[in-house]
Amino acid sequence: MNIFGKSDIGAVRSTNQDSFAVGKISDDIVWAVVCDGMGGANGGNVASGEAVKIIKEKTENLVRPESMSSEEISLFMVDAVKKANSRIYEMSQSDIELDGMGTTCDFVIVVNQRVHVAHVGDSRTYLIRNDRIIQITEDHSFVQEMVKQGQITQEEAERHPNKNIITRAVGVGDDVDVDYIETIYEKGDSILTCTDGLSNMVSSGEILSVVLSNKIDEAVEILIERAVSEGGYDNITVTAIH
Repeated sequence: MNIFGKSDIGAVRSTNQDSFAVGKISDDIVWAVVCDGMGGANGGNVASGEAVKIIKEKTENLVRPESMSSEEISLFMVDAVKKANSRIYEMSQSDIELDGMGTTCDFVIVVNQRVHVAHVGDSRTYLIRNDRIIQITEDHSFVQEMVKQGQITQEEAERHPNKNIITRAVGVGDDVDVDYIETIYEKGDSILTCTDGLSNMVSSGEILSVVLSNKIDEAVEILIERAVSEGGYDNITVTAIH
């Protein structure tokens, strides 16, 4: 497996509040973390950067992840995100300029033919398999709650003016609920993780078309270029495993 990632400031924002890191432990074990920060001029940068730093350090210090059970990997990943949450919250409480900062977080590890995801917020992880794209995370957002309650359709949610309001984030409280998702990784699959700077500008169908039509590293570049060409109203970060 190979992994690629890129972040772009977009066409409108003056700073990039996204952060990401990727790593390859062995030919069969790769990981990625993508965070989209929020909270004032500096808070978003600090929150996303700190979350990525903590999760990266913990992942790089993993010993023999191939021998870990799914339960052990789940506990490790959720704990890493919670550690990041505690650190960001402590920082926000000690510095008035960082008050209220937080970040989304999608943390992915592929090991032993399994995809493991720890997820908070509205950044997304997609599985691309056999000409299909499946969003394997559920947005923690105001409009997604409306969809679940049957108030609006998924198509209406994509155009809703409040679609950027998230209901869960890392660092805004002293604890955070972390979704854990696990699924099979098959040869030929691609795992794409992105911030909403991509998913708000480029449809899942278009993401699928780009990934299927290009080498995976080129697809990452093309998707970011496509989001910028559609307006680039937000920072854009994409990682891809294949």
